[in-house]
Amino acid sequence: MKRIILALILLVNINGFAQTHNTELTPKETVQKFFEAFHAQDTVKLKNFAVEGTKLQSVSKDAEGNTKLSTDDYSKFVKSIASIPAEASFEEKLHEFRIEENGLLATVTTPYSFYYNGNLSHCGVNSFELVKFNNEWKITYLIDTRTKENCN
Repeated sequence: MKRIILALILLVNINGFAQTHNTELTPKETVQKFFEAFHAQDTVKLKNFAVEGTKLQSVSKDAEGNTKLSTDDYSKFVKSIASIPAEASFEEKLHEFRIEENGLLATVTTPYSFYYNGNLSHCGVNSFELVKFNNEWKITYLIDTRTKENCN
């Protein structure tokens, strides 16, 4: 009887431990943590949010009103974050989250306003594509729009 009680206690403790230490983030929490690292200029954490080869694209209009699509590697983005001067302040304010999750794939869309040194620089929408690898969401693709118009 003592062995049965001991076994039950161990099972309850193991199960309780597993539930209280679950660190799996949702797609929304992954994007939120990405922006926390972004604002802190924490390049080590930023690297961990994406898979190798992740592409970033940005859509904007040039001076003549033509649509412009620029592409960069995620690693170049991380390096650029590290190069922002310490005296500069920047903040990307997210206005809402739109999330579609289907098994191993998720899309998180976030309208935003970007401020540099306290001044509105531009606004737009981010669209994150995430894939779940070993119970962890990773960014595989990020595209955003950038405009200076209608940023209210």
